[in-house]
Amino acid sequence: MKQFYFDHNATTPLSPEVLAAMQPVWTDAFGNASSIHQYGQQARGLLDQARRDVAAMLETRAEEIVFTSGGTEADNMALFGVCGHVITTANEHPAILQAAQQLARQQPNDVTIVPVDSRGLVDPGDVQKAIRHATGKVTALVSVMHVNSELGVIQPIAEIARLAHEAGVLFHSDGVQALGRVPVSVQQTGVDLYSMSAHKIYGPKGAGALFVRKGVNLRPLLHGGSQERKRRGGTENVAGVVGFARAAQWVKNESAAEAARQGALRDRLETALLDRIHDAHVNGAGAPRVANTCNIRFDGITSEPLLIALDMKGFAVSSGSACSSGSTEPSHVLLAMGLTKEQARSSIRISLGRMNTLEQVDALTEAITESVAHLRRLAPAYV
Repeated sequence: MKQFYFDHNATTPLSPEVLAAMQPVWTDAFGNASSIHQYGQQARGLLDQARRDVAAMLETRAEEIVFTSGGTEADNMALFGVCGHVITTANEHPAILQAAQQLARQQPNDVTIVPVDSRGLVDPGDVQKAIRHATGKVTALVSVMHVNSELGVIQPIAEIARLAHEAGVLFHSDGVQALGRVPVSVQQTGVDLYSMSAHKIYGPKGAGALFVRKGVNLRPLLHGGSQERKRRGGTENVAGVVGFARAAQWVKNESAAEAARQGALRDRLETALLDRIHDAHVNGAGAPRVANTCNIRFDGITSEPLLIALDMKGFAVSSGSACSSGSTEPSHVLLAMGLTKEQARSSIRISLGRMNTLEQVDALTEAITESVAHLRRLAPAYV
């Protein structure tokens, strides 16, 4: 049976060009980048070039890139690195929300969660109203994700960054789902801190970065060495960041054309599903979305048996963020935009990638149509 992968927001396969870039590092350039001998300096040269390549993807300077183990560490570094009141939103990734909850346990009343609307969008005005100037501890950081991992909704981060800066507040954005799907320039968006992860752009797991604008002071999250300009202790994962850098080159040079291709496929998929399946609804419809993501719900069924049915037919899709997998609770993202628990539990996420074709999309449409019809026949309460 053929297998078709439609869960690229969870992770992407390692691309051939990334694998080719990493292989020599494992075998030949294995030195510690902090060592002064030739082995170490060879690794240092690769690390420095990788930093320049990742910086080029964001249209910034190499010295503003801090390599991390991935997006979660980058998010935690941003939130725990400042001292003061933090504002974030109700539909952030767990790496932000759980870090915010820990901050709130350490220092009560130091975190404010602003809501989102029925499309999953945050109102910049709500963020502005939440900024503290004199009452209690002043606001130090606003954190709003660039692209939502479950909905694909693009948040107005440039406007929010402007409002934050007008109040003298730093602005952070989790950009893990934005890279490769929308153009990202840290100068145009105005972010002070920006989180990235390699495995979302066909790079390796275990590699990521935090953009830290020059002049922003962060307390280190990890201690134990002077690496990354004393901002992140620990021996650098040179092979990982070399792979990240090669993936970043693809983003810079080719992702715009690929996003357009995926957008046409996503639109074809959504149109067909809405035409063929009654009581189907696209979550986040009407909001600006990245081209590869479709979050759709089917009244009268729950997502788990649908995911199993599709997997048995050879299609990998998901019910939301992989970092929330295994939770018995419905998606906090869908609840935050006003869906009921039943509606949230009837939703699935389809996220396209480089390997998906028109033929695969049409086959997925047929599989979903058949599976939903079968599951509804088994649901006595559905009319």
